[in-house]
Amino acid sequence: MTAADFDSRQILDGIRRWVEIETPTDVPAQVNRLADLVTEGYRDLPVSIDRVAGSGGCGDHLVVRSAWGQDAPGILVLSHLDTVHPIGFIERLPFRIEGNSAFGPGIYDMKGGAYLAYHAFRQICASAARSPLGITQLYVSDEEIGSPTSRALIEAEGRKAKYVLVTEPARDGGKVVTGRKGVARFEVFIKGMPAHAGTRPRDGRSAIRELGHVIQTLEAMNDLKRGVSVNVGVVRGGTKPNVIPEEAYAEVDMRVPTIADADELVPKILNLKPRTEGVSVRVTGELNRPPYEKSNAGAALYEHAKALAGELGFDLADMSTGGGSDGNFTAPHTATLDGLGVDGQGAHTHYEQLYISSIEPRTRLLHRLYQTLR
Repeated sequence: MTAADFDSRQILDGIRRWVEIETPTDVPAQVNRLADLVTEGYRDLPVSIDRVAGSGGCGDHLVVRSAWGQDAPGILVLSHLDTVHPIGFIERLPFRIEGNSAFGPGIYDMKGGAYLAYHAFRQICASAARSPLGITQLYVSDEEIGSPTSRALIEAEGRKAKYVLVTEPARDGGKVVTGRKGVARFEVFIKGMPAHAGTRPRDGRSAIRELGHVIQTLEAMNDLKRGVSVNVGVVRGGTKPNVIPEEAYAEVDMRVPTIADADELVPKILNLKPRTEGVSVRVTGELNRPPYEKSNAGAALYEHAKALAGELGFDLADMSTGGGSDGNFTAPHTATLDGLGVDGQGAHTHYEQLYISSIEPRTRLLHRLYQTLR
């Protein structure tokens, strides 16, 4: 491989093409436009492409399999094509280059990393020597909303693989991710009894007052030392200031570092009881991303990547994070390494950017992983 094969500006031109097709999760036609472009990029390569039709208001998923090595467990590369940015956000955050940074919606999370994995695969195909293992690249359309329509596909492909590489962005100056908290989401529905707040307050049963009790109970579950966080992020309730509120509602996010924490706390939240007579509390929800706990197999995969990075001339540190990814679905049963995408900052913001200096080394790292994993 020559330096030209990993030219940052050439790779950035490809990333730009992906970024300039806006792909909010909830606009499947746009996600599918990008899926068309990604598919076209593989037309001249030795691969098979399965396009899984979208469902539930989401776009299509792409499964790209190398023509070799598919008869044994190989490498699964996980990427997502959707972003959180709404249509038109590119007017506020157009693709541009300033110094070492390239800006654009989704460029860091995670179109940059997804493109690096594609480019590294192209270089494998351009070589006479194929990778020792087969490579499957899975592009999903719904990661930013928890992967509801792709989870079964991710888990099935993950169980067939020997290794999983996730192209989510690097963290804190280039660190890869070797652990993520599990994510649970809940909805709380409270039903009370309405009454006139001035003339007959004693006849009412306030759903909002009960919601206050529920919030206190949930907030008390926070344990930063243990790594458990519970956040009541949305609340609604009531109709008029002079009416005892009959209904109240909340949406809750919980992050847990281990499956044992989830087994303990998820039932507690689902079984919350009212403290006020005549008021009902109903909670729905579940653990929608299991914890990505460090494992011996995952640790060995990280050490291998760290050694390769050293050969390429840079240090590769690791970390755990509270954010979830599709790696959460594969780590419980398959060696998984996350955060292999571009370095940068500002995911989900109006200043989202990748660092151009990270493009070449991290593409080379993915390429070497393809070449050396056995």
